[in-house]
Amino acid sequence: MAARVRIPRSELDVHPLCLGGNVFGWTADAAASAAVLDAYLDAGGNFVDSADSYTWRVEGNSGGDSERVLGDWMAARGVRDRVVVATKVGSWPERPGLSPENVTAACDDSLRRLRTDHIDLYYAHRDDPDTPIEDALGAFDELVRAGKVRYVGLSNYSAERLTSALTVADKHGLARPVALQPHYNLVERALYEDELADVAADADLGVMPYFALAKGFLTGKYRPGDPAPDMSGPMASARAGGAVAYLDDRGTRVLGVLEQVADAHGVPMAAVALAWLAAQPTVTAPIASARTVEQLATILPMADLELAPDEVAALTEASEDTRLAS
Repeated sequence: MAARVRIPRSELDVHPLCLGGNVFGWTADAAASAAVLDAYLDAGGNFVDSADSYTWRVEGNSGGDSERVLGDWMAARGVRDRVVVATKVGSWPERPGLSPENVTAACDDSLRRLRTDHIDLYYAHRDDPDTPIEDALGAFDELVRAGKVRYVGLSNYSAERLTSALTVADKHGLARPVALQPHYNLVERALYEDELADVAADADLGVMPYFALAKGFLTGKYRPGDPAPDMSGPMASARAGGAVAYLDDRGTRVLGVLEQVADAHGVPMAAVALAWLAAQPTVTAPIASARTVEQLATILPMADLELAPDEVAALTEASEDTRLAS
């Protein structure tokens, strides 16, 4: 069983793979989601990421769907005390922004859907420039003091606003964010590495990258010369189209090195891509989702996969964005 990693400045010891809950109640119905969650828990997993906004854009859904599926599963299995639950507030049109009133109400809504009395890690899903940082953080602080939230995190913040939030928290004695959830993977490196990594390191933040597999591209599913993906149905457009966009010279080069390293270790390419992220000095636990138990089996090996320094270096070199240097 993989060793736990601790989110800095917290008492949260988590599995090296954070299981993304964005597919729960969407491309994985309640039964499929429960099967994935069962398999993840059986493999030693304990860290699940959700949001109140998952997945309001999907026809037939209304938002809060992922939290409901997760909450029902925890209640049915009696495993709430074995799961570190992360969820988010601020990007669902029904509960928009980070005003104190909204953060408080949204937290209560999430607690009901999750069927629990506390959230282990509660993120601001995105920055809200219309709400003063001290007001937003004050609301999160009150939730921590009330025992409804254990720790606070931030997602989709710029380096400037992240720095401001940390400064405000320290200045006013508010619950200090312990976690950052940025967009970061082998083919999306510039934003995080050039702007956010130093802030995260200096502030000793736990970092949980989302889109860790670049919308499926880093699984090796998309290759040069393959037919265009089917853009119809519930999995259409954003994800498949986004993945195909990485299929340039650099993307092809990255896939080649991923395949070599994966073959050397006898593991799926997805596991190698996640292990590369986990090997980055500021990263605590990458986030990846699975619609089926079979998909889960392709990402779980990352937890026990230790890449050699030359393998990490080869992947880093292959994924350097030479377009930015030209």
